[in-house]
Amino acid sequence: MTGGLLVAGTTSDAGKSVLTAGICRWLHRRGVRVAPFKAQNMSNNSAVVVGPDGRGGELGRAQAMQAAACGLAPEVRFNPVLLKPGSDRSSQVVLLGEVVGTVTARNYRAMRERLAETAFETLAGLRKDFDAVICEGAGSPAEINLRDGDFVNMGLARAAGLPAIVVGDIDRGGVFAALFGTVALLSPEDQALVSGFVINKFRGDLGLLQPGLDMITATTGRPVHGVLPFHPDVWLDAEDSLAYGRTLGRPAAPRGREWLRVAVVRLPRISNATDAEALAAEPGVRVHLTVEPGDIVDADLVVLPGSKATVSDLGWLREQGLDQAIRQHAAAGKPLLGICGGFQMLARSIDDEVESGVGTVDGLGLLPVDIAFAARKTLARPAGDGLGAPVRGYEIHHGYVLAGDVEPLLHYADGRPEGAVAGNVFGTHWHGTFENDEFRRRFLVEAARLAGRHGFTVAPDTRFAAVRERALDVLGDLVEEHLDTAALWRLIEQGPPVDLPFVPPGAPSGRVSE
Repeated sequence: MTGGLLVAGTTSDAGKSVLTAGICRWLHRRGVRVAPFKAQNMSNNSAVVVGPDGRGGELGRAQAMQAAACGLAPEVRFNPVLLKPGSDRSSQVVLLGEVVGTVTARNYRAMRERLAETAFETLAGLRKDFDAVICEGAGSPAEINLRDGDFVNMGLARAAGLPAIVVGDIDRGGVFAALFGTVALLSPEDQALVSGFVINKFRGDLGLLQPGLDMITATTGRPVHGVLPFHPDVWLDAEDSLAYGRTLGRPAAPRGREWLRVAVVRLPRISNATDAEALAAEPGVRVHLTVEPGDIVDADLVVLPGSKATVSDLGWLREQGLDQAIRQHAAAGKPLLGICGGFQMLARSIDDEVESGVGTVDGLGLLPVDIAFAARKTLARPAGDGLGAPVRGYEIHHGYVLAGDVEPLLHYADGRPEGAVAGNVFGTHWHGTFENDEFRRRFLVEAARLAGRHGFTVAPDTRFAAVRERALDVLGDLVEEHLDTAALWRLIEQGPPVDLPFVPPGAPSGRVSE
């Protein structure tokens, strides 16, 4: 069996996704045939792949990013189980790219054995096809209430004989307690696979941190394989970092006299909000995720992003008074864009017997179209044109335009219309359109005109594909420069050390042993 490694974390957003991508990039640059893997992801940020048979499938967007770090096209094998939350109590289940049902906390146990079996078989297949498979865990392996039946953290490591490293985010504070506690709450069998630590997002003098590194090693018998510094360019495809009030990326100075301010509404079930990242890569464009009505009214461009629960999130907009802020923004003649679920919210009506099951509800009425929901999800990677520029994107949606007579925003390659434009209001079901450089530039020019930002000048040379590649290279550089890569390679090639000590107290008594 070929080599493998599990990257676990002390918490969500500790840095598992980016560390996995960085290790993948480092190995890829060394000429190693490497692939990413996450047995089960819970995320509404997904990527679409289309197989030779023309059928579409989904996987977590983080695994698509990690595949790019490996120099690979994304495959559903890289994320065999994807849970897409539609509410606090239920999630759509995507198995090897296809929707197979909906689970709640009550019925998940009945499905879990099938999901675990698929995950284990898929990983075994990848390990036959690649020299190394770098696996990403989920949340924390020390979530003791979830250990029984786990197949993404130590359950995966145990089943596949994988060494594990644990990454902790020092920016949160308490990183040494988190690292120690993660190990100390695991069973002896699980602890035997935890082979070291990585500290992430460090700012300051490493010399001041060194005594802590020495003590955690002495206390647990496990080395710290390195300390990754905080890096401001690590922000693309960050699944867990779409926080309220967050400005995406590091906005570069404008090429003209004025900035263009973009407000992206942070919906409760926001999905594929990474659409806004290509805008944030543009000089002079400040992209802000917000739930504040004042931010929306004041913005130059407002984006209603995708949603996994369109009708529910539309109700939330109204509860928060954000619908009035959106109407006020549009009434001022400033540009408003809805993408996928956001497009559906802008319609006159939404007939949804699929996601919410509530039937017909009123939309915001800012686009003269009516939306209905189909039982079968559309998964596609369409190509066409818009605003006189070539466009490629991807589709993940149940909703479709039932009726409407408007100017389309886009056209498919066969000439069929897609989306809608009504004055300063735009809508499309296509994700990823802003990754097309010429289309993005033309849209920004039009948005600046509508917003009255005549001093804004769009940059003629931003290439988003190059921005993403540079970000992946930054991750690879961080791993090469700040981690003990020789130790990591030994783990990948040889497995966990045989003499790792037990750290008491271990897993709480009463847990079913596996």
